[in-house]
Amino acid sequence: MNVFISMAAFALAASITPGPVNIVGLSSGARYGFWPSMRHVMGATLGFILLLVLAGFGVHEVLLRLPYMVQVIQWGGAAFLLYMAFKLARDDGQLTISEASQRPSMLQGAIIQWLNPKAWLAAVAGMALFVADGDARLIWQFAAIYFVVCYLSLACWAYVGTFLRQYLDNPKGMRLFNRVMALLLVGCSASLFAL
Repeated sequence: MNVFISMAAFALAASITPGPVNIVGLSSGARYGFWPSMRHVMGATLGFILLLVLAGFGVHEVLLRLPYMVQVIQWGGAAFLLYMAFKLARDDGQLTISEASQRPSMLQGAIIQWLNPKAWLAAVAGMALFVADGDARLIWQFAAIYFVVCYLSLACWAYVGTFLRQYLDNPKGMRLFNRVMALLLVGCSASLFAL
């Protein structure tokens, strides 16, 4: 049972700490509210779990054999984060939303995980730490634990954003908040190359 507590602690430390996925969840919660933001949360969680399971079954070996793929992931991640930052910075701050397509989607949540080197590091490190021998049963148990912890962690960020919404009930405040979130995403993009 002790290994499962360690798995949960690792998942919590990796999931709750600030990163691009959390920033988008926070911003979505502030902009659109909690329940609409849960699509992003679910997509990001499922995207990460798929990455985690694939890492457990040997994707990290592919990256070791094809090291240029790490740079492809970094550049793709940086480009996607800059795109998300651009969308936030351009937002007019109006809280009445008529276009649901502007909300972060499940697919965007999954994509941001796959282009996030922090997610890759967490997946590879977690599997190396807890499932080094490739035991399929442990891979799936770790994935199940990580799913719950990751989902709840990301939901917390969306909830905090929803809480902040009451203080951002005017276009000027929302524009300022969105621009701060955009700057944080730009910072996350720049940090991808410090890894």
